[in-house]
Amino acid sequence: MVTMAMERTRSDGRRRVLEPIEQESTPAIIARKLHDAIANGNFPSGSQLTEAGLAVDLGVSRGPLREAMQRLTAEGLLVSHRNRGLFVVSMDDDDIRDMYIARTAVERAAIEQVIEHDDPAAVQALTDAVALMRRHTDDPNGEDMAEADMQFHQTLVEYARSQRLSRLHGTILVETKMCLRAMRGTYSSGKERTDEHQALVDAIAAGDAKAADELMIEHMRDGLRRLL
Repeated sequence: MVTMAMERTRSDGRRRVLEPIEQESTPAIIARKLHDAIANGNFPSGSQLTEAGLAVDLGVSRGPLREAMQRLTAEGLLVSHRNRGLFVVSMDDDDIRDMYIARTAVERAAIEQVIEHDDPAAVQALTDAVALMRRHTDDPNGEDMAEADMQFHQTLVEYARSQRLSRLHGTILVETKMCLRAMRGTYSSGKERTDEHQALVDAIAAGDAKAADELMIEHMRDGLRRLL
């Protein structure tokens, strides 16, 4: 956005108010597509990904595809088995616990920053995210509810205004979606699921950092209990 661009001075002395456009590389585009496919369950946990098949599906050469797959391997979403190939990570109980440790740390930090910024736009965006969840209370374990749930947490981290928190959250986003998909059958009440998030918004709106932090901790513990 122009309003957020930092003013810089060009070598010819003219003030720069716009940042250069950065074009996304082919490996980055491929990596994002693979991220989305894994998050959406198109490539289930434990499934094998082959270069030949993916190259044909995506219409790309193996070079950028291989680089994209290496990125996902570095992030832990793909695992390499010697003499067998690359597979989508299978998350056991220890992996899920570890993921929730990381996710809890990121989102607690996000809450702290959102409250510190005291931005009414953040509260409104979170309120809107809860309203989206309320549209799906009749189907508490459905795909739409799961997506709305995830959107709430993405919005929370976004309004922390921290590139590093967003980067960390993005790294575990796919695993989080995999877990949320696994949790779909565990909610008996859509209202209960939505009210948990509304309580977080209320604490943030009130500037009550202690209450919001405690609610987030319990929210994450509840999610972990549902998975394990």
